[in-house]
Amino acid sequence: MLKWLIVLVVCVVLLGLFSRQLSRMGLGRLPGDLRFTKNGREYYLPITSTVLISLLLTLIARFI
Repeated sequence: MLKWLIVLVVCVVLLGLFSRQLSRMGLGRLPGDLRFTKNGREYYLPITSTVLISLLLTLIARFI
């Protein structure tokens, strides 16, 4: 369980860092990805994109 939590946190951080580049490919605009503004700053929580990328990486790891 701890391994999945670590993978999830790493994916959230990476998606947050590369959100502009990934939005051009369609990630970050999925239902469940939260984007809100508070006090003039924009915050982004890519929940659905993180789950999708985690599942994709899990499938790739299983077949390799």
